[in-house]
Amino acid sequence: MGNDELGYDWTTYPERLEAAGISWKIYQDIGDGLDAAGSWGWIQDAYRGNYGDNSLLYFNKYRGAKPGDPLYDKARTGTNVKAGDGYFDLFKADVKAGKLPRISWIVAPEAFSEHSNWPSNYGAWYIAQVLDALTANPAVWAKTALFITYDENDGFFDHIVPPLPPKSAAQGKSTVDVELDLYKGDANRVAGPYGLGPRVPMLVVSPWSKGGYVCSETFDHTSILRFMERRFGVREPDISPWRRAICGDLTAAFDFSRKDARPAGLPDTDDYEPQDRERHPDYRPAVPADAGMPKQERGLRPARPLKYAPRVDGSADPTAGTFALTFASGAKAGAAFLVTSGNRTDGPWTYTTEAGKSLSDTWNSAYSHGSYDLTVHGPNGFLRVFKGPGSQSGPEVTARHVDDDVELTFTNKASGTVSLKVGSAYGGPSRTVKLRPGATVRHRFDLRTSRRWYDLTVTSAADPTFLRRFAGHVENGRVGVSDPALGS
Repeated sequence: MGNDELGYDWTTYPERLEAAGISWKIYQDIGDGLDAAGSWGWIQDAYRGNYGDNSLLYFNKYRGAKPGDPLYDKARTGTNVKAGDGYFDLFKADVKAGKLPRISWIVAPEAFSEHSNWPSNYGAWYIAQVLDALTANPAVWAKTALFITYDENDGFFDHIVPPLPPKSAAQGKSTVDVELDLYKGDANRVAGPYGLGPRVPMLVVSPWSKGGYVCSETFDHTSILRFMERRFGVREPDISPWRRAICGDLTAAFDFSRKDARPAGLPDTDDYEPQDRERHPDYRPAVPADAGMPKQERGLRPARPLKYAPRVDGSADPTAGTFALTFASGAKAGAAFLVTSGNRTDGPWTYTTEAGKSLSDTWNSAYSHGSYDLTVHGPNGFLRVFKGPGSQSGPEVTARHVDDDVELTFTNKASGTVSLKVGSAYGGPSRTVKLRPGATVRHRFDLRTSRRWYDLTVTSAADPTFLRRFAGHVENGRVGVSDPALGS
């Protein structure tokens, strides 16, 4: 909502941990003092302090705490690099002695934050030191999960609009209450829905997550709190129902059946340690003379199985001049959907379905010059496109995940026979489906060559405006791979 940092009063999660008897601690450098005079760790020396990233210090209870109070001792103490301490002295000592709290937060000085004016190498060196400290005690590492999080990534190359709740009935629907996610506004801030921000990197490092796996479930900052909820049983009541419905708790990133706790081999980062303690000018890359879009890294990555089983069906009603969409996320996971239109300007629309629930909405094709043109985006590469005339009966196609394949069901509500062509973006011959009036035909598409990914387009020989597109991934509870066509 803002970066005012003037002092807040709601209950923080560490306070709930303290009340429940769960040990916790913030590891940081104190800079010029973690108080108002020391700018709460936000100082000009980029190699000391905490860059203002210990957010607990924006809360009045922590600011007013005194030595001896757990809120002071665990959130306002740390190393003193200015006096000669090493960045990790306290952390290493606790790991070595087996005294690491059950939950720890590590907050780096500015120079290691990987913001654009600091080399990523500095951040790599800092993270390597944390990992070296954790793995130095095998007994500690065997029961530790490290979450490496970033607060921004600009979103310059992101193709996904972040999920957000519908701000009104005219802009979508939700099966779960979104009242807590609709800001009423004030003199300085605009009213409206506050959803997730642009996607940012996150790494999960543990004995149960090694192997370079991708996990494409929707997560946000509350997901880390929910992981701690699952692990330690301390509930955070201030997470909204809408965020709980669409964001995971990060358990999908792990395979807890793994028994091998040996650390994976990682590149040496000794040469990445800063050679001085000076603030260098911001890095400003030169614009290339022959500019081009960046390319996706080659190759595939193993992917964690997900609980998603989304489906969206379309249905035209030429008598009423409307087109309806029905949304469902599947029995085991909720999902947020974004709908855009290629021929009307009152969108986009957002829809949320909790696990096991569905909802429908209707568009008036008269508003869009007698035709419909709707695209639906969902989690993990899910895509549906519906185009066609809104004033006449015709074919319809639905898609379902069946075992490891996708099955299309074709129906013909027109008065004459129609011929539909199905093509796949993953290659292979096209398939022609002929439908007599009133007929229903099912065709199953084998996805073994595309690793359970699909991107099927259905067109009509008689109507160039008709289009259905179905893309996504079939989940079966087993490990998969990243999209083999992502680079193209």
